[in-house]
Amino acid sequence: MCYTTAIQKEAEDLERRFKRIADAEAKLFKKSQFEAGFTFPKTPVIANDKPNIISLLSWGLLPPWAKDKTFRRNLLNAKIETIKELPSFRNSLKNRCLVLVDGFYEWKWLDEKGKNKEKYHIKLPGNKAFAMAGIWSDWVDKETGEILKTYTIVTTEADALMSEIHNTKKRMPVILTPDNEDKWLNGDEVDNFKHPKVELVAEKE
Repeated sequence: MCYTTAIQKEAEDLERRFKRIADAEAKLFKKSQFEAGFTFPKTPVIANDKPNIISLLSWGLLPPWAKDKTFRRNLLNAKIETIKELPSFRNSLKNRCLVLVDGFYEWKWLDEKGKNKEKYHIKLPGNKAFAMAGIWSDWVDKETGEILKTYTIVTTEADALMSEIHNTKKRMPVILTPDNEDKWLNGDEVDNFKHPKVELVAEKE
C-alpha cells in the first residue's frame, strides 16, 4: 500500500514539471520529507475539475455519503483491481487526479510478525517529481457546511523491486509516466494502468 509520501519540491518546481499554475493555497505549501496519510495532510494535486491548476487536497477519500470524517482513514488507498466495484470508489471513478510527489516510503518486514523492519525511501532516479494516480471526492460536513475535497492514491500489484521491499502485501502506488498523466486525468480505462513500467530506486534509511 502507500501510506507515506515525500514532496520535497517547492511550488515553483512543481509548476515547471507539470506545466500548471499553483493556486494561492498551493503556493504556500511547505515541502515535506514525510507526509503520513493517517494525519490526512493537504498535499499538491491536479484534479480533473481544474486540470490546469495545482491545488491542495486532503489525503483520505470521503465519499459524499460518509457520515463523518473518521471514515477517511479507511480510504487512503484504492486497489485498481476493485476500484470499479466498491461503492466507496465507484461513484468517484470519473473524478481523476494526479497526486504530486517525489517519493514514498515502505517498510520491509524482517520477520513474520513485522517486529523488525527496514525503512526504504523509494523515488525516481535523480529524485524527480512524479505523479501517482488518484481519485477525488467532495464531502460536505452536515454540521458546519464545510466542503472538503479529498483524494485516495490508487495502488496496483508490486513490481519486482517493490515485491522485495513491500514483502507482505506486495502493493505499490500506480506511478504515471509523463505520457500517461493526461490519459489518467482524462478518464482512460483503469485497466490500462494496472502494471506501470517505471524505473524506481530505493534507499535504505
